Amino acid sequence: MKIAELRTHVLEAPLEQPFGWSVDRTTVRKSCIVEIVTDTGLVGWGECFGPARPNAAVVNVFRDLLIGADPIATDVIWQNLYNRFRDQGQKGLVISGLSGVDIALWDIKGKAFGVPVHRLMGGPMRTRIQAYATGTYRRDEGDVFEYILEEVRERLDEGFEGVKLKIGIDFEEDIELIRATRDLIGPGRQLMLDANHAYDAIEAIQLGRRVADQNIAWFEEPVVPEDLASYHEVKLGQPIPVAGGECDYTRWGFINIFTSRAMDIVQPDTGAAGGLSECKKIADMATAFGIRYIPHVWGSGISMAAALQLLASVPHTPARLRPREPLLEMDRSEHPFRHAVITEPLVQHGGWVEVPTGPGLGIEVDRDALRRFAAPDP
Repeated sequence: MKIAELRTHVLEAPLEQPFGWSVDRTTVRKSCIVEIVTDTGLVGWGECFGPARPNAAVVNVFRDLLIGADPIATDVIWQNLYNRFRDQGQKGLVISGLSGVDIALWDIKGKAFGVPVHRLMGGPMRTRIQAYATGTYRRDEGDVFEYILEEVRERLDEGFEGVKLKIGIDFEEDIELIRATRDLIGPGRQLMLDANHAYDAIEAIQLGRRVADQNIAWFEEPVVPEDLASYHEVKLGQPIPVAGGECDYTRWGFINIFTSRAMDIVQPDTGAAGGLSECKKIADMATAFGIRYIPHVWGSGISMAAALQLLASVPHTPARLRPREPLLEMDRSEHPFRHAVITEPLVQHGGWVEVPTGPGLGIEVDRDALRRFAAPDP
């Protein structure tokens, strides 16, 4: 079996309600979907996290290096692509493009052997994953306390036992909103904070100390991702567990996080940090360092399926009679093609999501949706 064709699908959909976070806002959702076709007719699907057209451009550069290759040899392909672009591609777009390709290759591999990806990775350690809800983005109009708390109520009604609150907008308002959210969800549910690297170390430490009594599960991206020294300061300067890593890449990027003890929880995005091949290595490294692994997920159903397959094989950290299970991030913000791109949506029931058991990623892609949401030519 050989790779016969590589295709990219750039998808785009306008939002009915534009939304923003601490450092940016958006009026559309976009994604780069990767399709790899073999000479036997097997097709694999992947997705890149990040800017869609630049990701597609990188993936298309890989074409000549992929055509004719053995799709089952995922590590051989990964190393070849990485080494060819190593001098300028240790992070960023090259790795996110490689991630989409790698996910698609694992989809093919699972289909070739007739088993889900998690079986090939040694699982399942678990057959369903508890999800927490991501959202609470800022609207252009309206009372922030009113619409954020209403959204949180909706998540509770859907059965979620954990919600992540976007902060980093206004320091004092952030603190009031944290306390209001905790009052709403009660003491037993998990509350996570995500600043999207909007603070410096001084502000992050101050905020962590002021809301330390709110039983926060983690403080995500308190400072800019490239400043591990500030991460370490925040980790030592306040009591809330520190999370990050969605903007980090490959095992070489994460070894610096692990050895510096800069984070309590790492959050690689499977569609950015190196795909399933690399993220399994990062997850195993996290286990060796006693650091929790909870991946970032913000794409379509393809990205969610990849994350679920990986989470089904992640080891318990630590192993014990009643182990702590990993969590799935479930983005609940508006996304017109999140579910549309796959024939059977991946949904939660009572805050839990079943791991797909079909071959490969366990999903089928809807080609009509790919055509319907195809971005116009630039």
